Amino acid sequence: MIKRRYGDRADWQRILERRYVQEYIDTEAFTGYVTLLHMVKAANTLTVPYGEEQIKIVDDGYMWLQQFPQGQNHTITTTFNERGEFVQSYIDICKDSSVENGIPYWDDLFLDVVMLASGTIVEVDIEELERGIIDQPLYDLAWKEQ
Repeated sequence: MIKRRYGDRADWQRILERRYVQEYIDTEAFTGYVTLLHMVKAANTLTVPYGEEQIKIVDDGYMWLQQFPQGQNHTITTTFNERGEFVQSYIDICKDSSVENGIPYWDDLFLDVVMLASGTIVEVDIEELERGIIDQPLYDLAWKEQ
């Protein structure tokens, strides 16, 4: 089953206080929405394992800058820590992205690519994709976009 995710993460209880802005950009270099979620106060941190590394992606003061390129089958979320330092870029392969009730969203196809600050590249959620939870055309789309 495809999961719909929203740029503002309004349903995410982990974030107690937030600032959120979005802008539609139409230039030669990029067309689509760009959002910024500033997690002023988090209920608790979120740390994810990537192999041997444990990477904190949510905490007080962290920011997620997300790009929703129009006509593409991916979104990019770049995480910055409370000092504004790059933590990771997370590329979600998606069926599509659009806007609902004024908020950009993407329909996740479960195949993700992460670039860590260390330069390490990690493919994520392949096991979810391989469980057959999406049909063959979407499966093929995910691998083609990756």
